[in-house]
Amino acid sequence: MTILNRIKVCGTEPLLACLIDKMELKRKDIKNLLKAGAVTVNGLPVTQFDHLLSAADEVVVSDLRTAVAAGDLRRARIQVVYEDDWLIVLEKPAGMLTVATASEKTDTLFRRLTHYLRGHSSTAPGRAFVVHRLDQETSGLVLFAKNESIRERLQDDWGAIEKRYQAVIIGVPDPTQGLIATYLTETTALQVFSNDHQTQGSRLAKTHYRLLRTWGDVSLLELRLETGRKHQIRVHLAEIGCPVVGDTRYNAKDRSGERLALHATSLEMVHPQSGNPLRFESALPAAIRKLVPRSTG
Repeated sequence: MTILNRIKVCGTEPLLACLIDKMELKRKDIKNLLKAGAVTVNGLPVTQFDHLLSAADEVVVSDLRTAVAAGDLRRARIQVVYEDDWLIVLEKPAGMLTVATASEKTDTLFRRLTHYLRGHSSTAPGRAFVVHRLDQETSGLVLFAKNESIRERLQDDWGAIEKRYQAVIIGVPDPTQGLIATYLTETTALQVFSNDHQTQGSRLAKTHYRLLRTWGDVSLLELRLETGRKHQIRVHLAEIGCPVVGDTRYNAKDRSGERLALHATSLEMVHPQSGNPLRFESALPAAIRKLVPRSTG
């Protein structure tokens, strides 16, 4: 990221006055930086020129290129959860593809991330490398690498990365916690089917589930994946008679009109470069939270 200035505030003063005093830029240029979201106060973007600063506030000013790229993510409701020189973790909104398909090649998480990384530097544009994907209808945490070597290390150790989801489902699973392990096969029509035994082209999929709460004929589950197969959670839950709310692909009877109530809530891993433990969390979005009665806690 290109930072133009980092300012430690010594007293109470309006943001614009502070920037004019500390930066060798014209008033008009500073206002443009504010408008573009290039100025943060204590890590949060501030656009109001009369925002009142306090002693010990930290003001960081980035260049317009970086700000525009970051703004592109924010406008698409994409949040940067974590970023360093090797990794970046994003929170994907429901309805957006992770990568391009034959029918959608432009508005994808990968494309917007690539634009964001290119905005970090005009001399050495960054690159994103796909580690895994979420279904278009699923929201939550997605991990990308910043070079091919890191991606290979992450994919080689993918089983050691703990991946948790939460889903609102129809019904109550019996038993209330357990492991679903079957072989999944994808057809040419892009539909995924489950079998108890291995068939040609099938791949073993393992999903751990645990009931968190239930109300009426609806429940909230926590899910942990050992594998990362396409539509794995959705197929497995439909197979045990507890399809995800809003999943018309694997529950044709669902006419609730709700979005797919599935969210990637956490990733826990060891950093492939430093070896330090990392844990990232994402709260259920409002569209799923509204399905969970407040009285259940």
